[in-house]
Amino acid sequence: MKPTPIQDSDLDFDYGTFDSAGFTASTLASWTSLAAVIDHTWLKPIATRQQVERLCAEAIRYRFACVLVNPVWTSIAVGALAGTGIPTGAVIGSPLGGSLVSTLRQEATALIRLGARELDMVLPIGQLKSGNHAAVQHTIRAVVNVAHHHGALLKVTLETALLTMEEKLRASEIAIQAGADFIKTSTGSAAGGAIPSDVALMRGVAGARCGIKASGGIRTLAQLRTLLEAGANRIGCSASVAILRELGAE
Repeated sequence: MKPTPIQDSDLDFDYGTFDSAGFTASTLASWTSLAAVIDHTWLKPIATRQQVERLCAEAIRYRFACVLVNPVWTSIAVGALAGTGIPTGAVIGSPLGGSLVSTLRQEATALIRLGARELDMVLPIGQLKSGNHAAVQHTIRAVVNVAHHHGALLKVTLETALLTMEEKLRASEIAIQAGADFIKTSTGSAAGGAIPSDVALMRGVAGARCGIKASGGIRTLAQLRTLLEAGANRIGCSASVAILRELGAE
């Protein structure tokens, strides 16, 4: 199916509101409610099996929303989390967003067959900057179709530190119209990570249509709070346990 062009009017339409203040208050009411919105993440290229297994053990102990790993560790995480109700997530097209559509579809299918229930992909940044919005939408929709066919979630990373204001607005709308379950700030590999102004911009575009995941460089509870207040309803970080301990977890 040919992608529907994104019109300027799409960026101005009222798509409902998300109660950021209420969500923040309920999420920070206890460390258990905060853990439930955190993707516990370890995506370093030097990540080892032992570190991934520890990541999963921490996720089981604290009941994080998801464990997010590089594709090679998907089966290890799925095995470690079996029967716990905590899903395994994996990244695709990361961190450059330069993969072929066929590659992304194949990778998504393979990871879901291994047991991944959430996928975090990077949109084709170069195509976005080239103004080829139809190609960006086609790429995202292709992966959305695979994920949703198998009952998996798809989060689309914009890599906001590399985009202009207009590109952030356009990328957010494209990803949402393509069917993304979440739009996400960053991979953590670029020069900048999640900042409140980007989250607020993304929530302004999304309204109540999809989730907003803030990720990249989140290390403290105070920093996390500002991102929730700006409109995030999912957080991705590797400092998850330290942040929970700030809120009283042991």
